[in-house]
Amino acid sequence: MILPSRTASRALVLTIAVAAGIGWAQGPAVAAASGPFLAHQALYDLSLVKSRGNNSVSDARGRILYNFSGSSCEGYTSEFRQVSELDSGEGKVTLSDLKSTSWEDAAGKTYRFKIDTRMNDGESAPVDGIAERVGDHITVKLTQPVKKTFDLDGKVVFPTEQIKRIIAAAREGKSVLELTVYDGSDNGQKVYNTLAVIGKAIPGDHAPTPPDPSTASDVMKSMTRWPVTVSYYDRDAKATDGEQTPVYAMSFELYENGVSRALVLDYNDFVISGAMDKFDVKASKPCK
Repeated sequence: MILPSRTASRALVLTIAVAAGIGWAQGPAVAAASGPFLAHQALYDLSLVKSRGNNSVSDARGRILYNFSGSSCEGYTSEFRQVSELDSGEGKVTLSDLKSTSWEDAAGKTYRFKIDTRMNDGESAPVDGIAERVGDHITVKLTQPVKKTFDLDGKVVFPTEQIKRIIAAAREGKSVLELTVYDGSDNGQKVYNTLAVIGKAIPGDHAPTPPDPSTASDVMKSMTRWPVTVSYYDRDAKATDGEQTPVYAMSFELYENGVSRALVLDYNDFVISGAMDKFDVKASKPCK
């Protein structure tokens, strides 16, 4: 990845849209495979861990504010805001501001999304659309940045469904899971091949290091969690020497109720950490 560049900075602000559910795409709170989603608000502080290569980053900082709510009856809503600053030295600083709202039904059949990205003092770059699973395929209808309708393979999953499947695989003792994910990021037409590597389960009585506001919550103290690394590959990019380099990778501890902590975001040329600064559990209406 060449820095400083619009591509690198955009990748930084689009992290959860795909994460996340930790997706850009979309955020750190998602449903457990056989339990309720935890409605909550989380605040993460971003900082530079290290940089690599000739195009090194001298500093990176920012914050992520994430709100998650909903139920299996009404679907799940994610509201995401990330402001980040990337310093490549010699006064070259890129400020990125991302606002994202998405809704996904519990069955993973419908996904609505609105993403607005602004770089420095430039014009905003909105993406607005809806993706619906129809028979053996998914139909995506974009209204921004351009009006366009296209189909995706029916095996593609949306961000919340992605995390559901990772949790299900973790509970079954699986260590690897491959999925193709669509989250509406970039220009609304990007699809990622993902590889999730899942570590051994960590019981709730095993204190995390270092602690954060989520680990101090009574709701979280008994929860099992797993160390997970998800690598994202551009499905349309060609492999070099038979091996493709991921666009970026995300490592985190994933709780069985879908909350994620201890984020580490690897963009090849630089690595960012996301430490949880605040964590508030929100009231959730049960299904009737």
